[in-house]
Amino acid sequence: MKKYLFLALMLCNLCQAQVVKKHKSLQVIGTQLCNQAGEPIQLRGMSFGWHNYWPRFYNQKAVKTLVTDWKCNVVRAAMGIEGNEFTYTQNPQYATEKLETVVKAAIKNDIYVIADWHSHNLNLKEALVFFDWLSKKYGHTPNLIYEIVNEPDEETWPEVKAYAEQVIAVIRKNDPDNIILVGSPRWDQDVHLPAADPITSSSNLMYTMHFYAGTHEKWLRDRTDEALKKNLPIFVSESAGMEATGDGPLNEQAWQEYIDWMEARKISWIVWSVSNKEETCSVLKGDVSDGGPWKESELKPSGVKARNYIRSLNK
Repeated sequence: MKKYLFLALMLCNLCQAQVVKKHKSLQVIGTQLCNQAGEPIQLRGMSFGWHNYWPRFYNQKAVKTLVTDWKCNVVRAAMGIEGNEFTYTQNPQYATEKLETVVKAAIKNDIYVIADWHSHNLNLKEALVFFDWLSKKYGHTPNLIYEIVNEPDEETWPEVKAYAEQVIAVIRKNDPDNIILVGSPRWDQDVHLPAADPITSSSNLMYTMHFYAGTHEKWLRDRTDEALKKNLPIFVSESAGMEATGDGPLNEQAWQEYIDWMEARKISWIVWSVSNKEETCSVLKGDVSDGGPWKESELKPSGVKARNYIRSLNK
C-alpha cells in the first residue's frame, strides 16, 4: 500500500510540474490570459527578491522547491537594475547569470518564468541591450514572460509608453508572441492611464498592477475593474498582505479580499518575495537554507499564508 501511495504522489507531482507541456504558448484574448488552445489560464506563484541583495536564493533547488512543495506554476526573477555594485548597471554579467539560473531552472521544471527588469526608472539604453539578448536566447521557449519595467514611480504614462514601445519592438524582432508585461505610473497603481491610451503596436501585452493589501484598499480594485471594462489585460506581478513598505502587520482579511477578487476575475498573481530580510513581506526566516525545502517553522507568517494560498489554488 505504501508503495502505491508513493507512486501516486510522484505522479501527482509530475502532473503538477508539467504546466508548460500542458498549456504551451500563452496568449491574451480580450483581457484574459489564455493557453495555446484559447482556454483561460491563471498563473500563481512567487517572486524572488532583488537579485543583488538576496542572490543566494537564485538557484535551481529553490525553484524546484517552489514548484514541488509550494506548487507554483510561475516564478519571477527580480533582476535589480540599480542599488549596489551587483546590479545590472554595475555588473551586467553577474546580474544576467543570476536571472538566467532561475530561467533555466523554470524551464527544467516546466513552469512559466517572468524575467523582471526590476527598476523604478526607465533605463532605456540598458533595457534595449538586455531584452535583445534575452529574446534572442530564450524567445523560442513558451516558458518565458517579459516584465520590461517594474513600478515606474514619477514617470508619466507618455514617458512609460514611449519606453515600452521601443523595448517591445526589440523583443518582437526576436520573439513574435510571448507575453510582455508593461508597468504603469505610481508603482503600478495608475492602470487607468494605459486603459485610456493603450499600446497598439503589438499583441499579447498585459499591464501590471501591484498591491499591498494593508495599504491599497478597495479603491485600487475598483480602478482596476474600470480598466478591465475598457479591455485592458491585467497581470498582478507583485502583491502581498501587508503595508506598501513591505513591513507592518499582516492584514489577512484585506489580503483574502484581494485573493477572492483576483480569483473571481481569473487574474494571474505573484507574491513578493523569496528572501529573508527582516521585514514582513520576506517570506523566509533569517537562517534558512539557500534552496529548501523549507519547513513551515522556517517561514514567516506571510510565507505560511502565501504557500497555503498557492498550494490550495494551483491544483
